[in-house]
Amino acid sequence: MNADRSAAIRKEQADALLGELQRQGSGRLTLFLGAAPGVGKTYAMLSRARELKKQGIDVVVGLVETHGRVETQALLEGLEVLPRTRIEYQGRRLEELDLDALLARKPGVALVDELAHRNVPGSRHERRWQDVIELLDAGIDVYTTVNIQHLESLNDVVHRITGVRVSETVPDLVFDRLRDILLIDLPPRELIERLQQGKVYVPDQAAHALQAFFSPSNLTALRELAMQTAADRVDSDLREAQAARGLPGLPLRRRVLVAIDGRGQSEYLVRVSRRLAERRDAPWTVVTVQAGGPADGQQQLEIDRAFALARRLGGDTEVLHGGNIVDAILDHAARSGVSTIVLGRTRERPVARMFNRTLTQQLLQRGAHYELTIFSTPEARAKARRSLRHVGSWLTRSDVGLAILSAVLATGAGALAQRWLGLADLSMVFIVAVVLVASKTRMAAAVLAAALCFLSYNFFFIEPRFTLFIGASRGVATVLLFLLAALVAGRLASRLRMQVLALRAANAHATALQTLSRQLAVAADLGQVVNAGRRALKQATGADALVQAGDTPLGPDGPYVLSDKDRAAADWTLKHQQAAGRFTDTLGNADWWFMPLTGDGGHTGLIGLRFDENASRLGAEQRRLIEAMADDISQAIVRTRLVSDLEDARVTGETERLRSALLSSVSHDLRSPLASIIGAAESLNTYGNAMSDEDRHSLLDTVRLEGERLDRYIQNLLDMTRLGHGGLTLNRDWIGVDELIGSAVSRLQRYQPGVRFDIQLAEGLAPLWVHPALVEQAMFNVIENAAKFSPPGEPVTVEARDIDGQLRIDVRDRGPGIPEEERKRIFDMFFSVERGDRGRQGTGLGLAITQGMIGAHGGSVEALPGYDGRGTTIRITLPRMQPVSE
Repeated sequence: MNADRSAAIRKEQADALLGELQRQGSGRLTLFLGAAPGVGKTYAMLSRARELKKQGIDVVVGLVETHGRVETQALLEGLEVLPRTRIEYQGRRLEELDLDALLARKPGVALVDELAHRNVPGSRHERRWQDVIELLDAGIDVYTTVNIQHLESLNDVVHRITGVRVSETVPDLVFDRLRDILLIDLPPRELIERLQQGKVYVPDQAAHALQAFFSPSNLTALRELAMQTAADRVDSDLREAQAARGLPGLPLRRRVLVAIDGRGQSEYLVRVSRRLAERRDAPWTVVTVQAGGPADGQQQLEIDRAFALARRLGGDTEVLHGGNIVDAILDHAARSGVSTIVLGRTRERPVARMFNRTLTQQLLQRGAHYELTIFSTPEARAKARRSLRHVGSWLTRSDVGLAILSAVLATGAGALAQRWLGLADLSMVFIVAVVLVASKTRMAAAVLAAALCFLSYNFFFIEPRFTLFIGASRGVATVLLFLLAALVAGRLASRLRMQVLALRAANAHATALQTLSRQLAVAADLGQVVNAGRRALKQATGADALVQAGDTPLGPDGPYVLSDKDRAAADWTLKHQQAAGRFTDTLGNADWWFMPLTGDGGHTGLIGLRFDENASRLGAEQRRLIEAMADDISQAIVRTRLVSDLEDARVTGETERLRSALLSSVSHDLRSPLASIIGAAESLNTYGNAMSDEDRHSLLDTVRLEGERLDRYIQNLLDMTRLGHGGLTLNRDWIGVDELIGSAVSRLQRYQPGVRFDIQLAEGLAPLWVHPALVEQAMFNVIENAAKFSPPGEPVTVEARDIDGQLRIDVRDRGPGIPEEERKRIFDMFFSVERGDRGRQGTGLGLAITQGMIGAHGGSVEALPGYDGRGTTIRITLPRMQPVSE
């Protein structure tokens, strides 16, 4: 246990140090926090800016609202103030922060007032806090102001205190970028005096504010909230500092799980849970359970909004599938290391409460290891009471209609079965109807169908008929047992239906990912990965899709033409690695929704989706599927890039090896004939007049023979270059086999007159339709190679004959032979067998060139063992071809 605890402390220390290093690479935020307007936040910020200016720090005022206050306006003197940008909106020219100018100026500290301000439509970002985030990402320190009522997680608390719902809010995740938080405090009485003196609002607005927002009780409560928020932040900073120093005794963080159902209090639960998780310094996740298939439209809309709010506040979101809500929540809690489960107050169900079957009761009974926190609001309790009086909240019109129709059809079927089939017990007919309803809709509809079938069965088929009175005691037992059986069967069918729907949704998700995985598995290069990803996204979402690998901004060319606003959103996603475009707060007027692709090595590109114009939101389940597919595409891009890099490295290594071998050959084999030529020429130049004619002719023969030898080496290099670049052209003509072999042998004997040949030609060999010079060069290379390894006095055998319509030429030597494992390698460039008393000679290109030349004619070259276990046989096989008639 101590070892585990020490490991956890070390991990937390590493996380704290890593977080500190990451924050050092970007700008830091200083927040001037106030309890209400008029406490002096802007005044304090400008005063601090003037002090920084005196210290030589580059301070620029990006945007400050003085609201006509003379004292505040005076503090702007001596500070650099950037002009604001003007935006046309509904015929008016409105001023906003010039974000691009401030980024280009890039001061040490930028002043940006009113963090919660909503920008004019058409601006790059919807909210000013997003402008501040971009400045921080650019490495600019920012000073800004905000009131406590604008904090997103306190929105409901402020509403309960003041009765005012604040629309301009700032997500709590912005506080993660804080360097300092300065609480600007003013006692409520003094603030009210400033308001009455007209130092906060104009007189008409001030009178209204005093009656509503600026009451002493409201200001006192807001002041306490501001102090508590500042204290929480100080406590969080202290925990991080302790973790970075590795101090023991710090509690391990456990996850908070928030379960929502979209029934009216989801966003409230998200906000209070964020505050709970913040106080405990714990990660948190918001989940919803789809036990009976997708939720209805209004319910799903609320869930989507709550999920979006959770992501803005820094939480995770997930959709769970399962036939039982309690099982799904507890299973996820066990997998994720959850310590606290947060719930809203569930709706009133007296029957379920009697049998301990409510969600809260089941979690209390089965979740012994979890802390269960239940929140409720007056609105939720009122709604729960109203739901008892309105069955319509449980049933839709289609459910009621289906239940009535099933009862009518069951009654008709029962009457026909009784009359024509003589069936006495008709209870099974009605039970089948209830089961069918339960299999098609929810449990509430099955209960209604069971009640209607019970009444119909009693009224039409139980004596006395056409009354609800039951004459015999056994008849009472019959109908009661029927009702019980119908309810049980309906319950089982409804649960089975919910499980089928949940499995269907999970299967669709898994199928889409499996299809994408199969396509990515066979993608060999980056282009195929991009095309496979685009096709899979389009098939899974039904939207136009694009996938881009790399961080180059999207250009006008591609599968879709992007407008300027769409291209700006895509460039923003690539630059900042955040989602942008439609369904987001950044450039939300774009038609496309863009999401970054992030792999192990950093960002790998982006994906873009253009949904139907009527789509109002991006569902949580759909977003989860897209994110999972994006992860697979990112990994495939990383894989193909890695394969490409490895291939480039292999080619580079092979190129270096060949270059080294070529330089080695040139340095040795080409210098030898050059040295002989230079030596003979110097001898002729110095002693030529004193030499006899025989000596001069001998030196001249040396110059000629070594020059021819040098010419062969150079010709081999040129031929190898032509073969490697596909520049070899076949100019075919007829040539006799005896002429071909004789020409190659004569060339070799001119500079190696001591080599003996044994030429064996079969009778009646027809001429060949080949490129004579190339085949003769190939033949020369083979017999030259055989002559190198033949012992002195031993002949080189050249045998030619026709075998199965092909010419086969065997060149055999009586040398040391070639081991079997090296016979294929002798056709590689720069490979030479170093055996025998002659050692290594030549560049090692001869047989490689021979293979290329013969292969160009459709033939083959292979190395075989010699006869009687001695020497080597090089076999050349050429097909017999005829000229193509024109």
